[in-house]
Amino acid sequence: MSNRLMSNLLVACLCAEWCDTCRKYRPDFVALGQEFSQHRFVWIDIEDQGDLVIDIEIENFPTLLVAQGSRLLFAGTMLPHIGHLRRLLQTLDESAVPQVGELSPVELAAFHTLAAQLDRGKA
Repeated sequence: MSNRLMSNLLVACLCAEWCDTCRKYRPDFVALGQEFSQHRFVWIDIEDQGDLVIDIEIENFPTLLVAQGSRLLFAGTMLPHIGHLRRLLQTLDESAVPQVGELSPVELAAFHTLAAQLDRGKA
């Protein structure tokens, strides 16, 4: 018997308006937010909202954060194909192991802080 899929996730995309990849990805991200309406989707422009991501080393776009409350489930870069994010959301269940790649302790803490701020509606 499989575990229940998670609900009420925070899904944040960290991008930039000047980035062509981000501009192309955004409509798909918005549409996915409508498809998964039980989750909260947030678009963060790293230039306009830089104070939220000051300690996060963003090397590529899109950089994504998926969390449930204070529990970080995914943090890092994902290929800009919305199907990858869709599959991730479809497979996250209560036994999900966090996927945070090789984040430094500072970046991991910054992602946790960002998730907490967004959970409280700070963006």
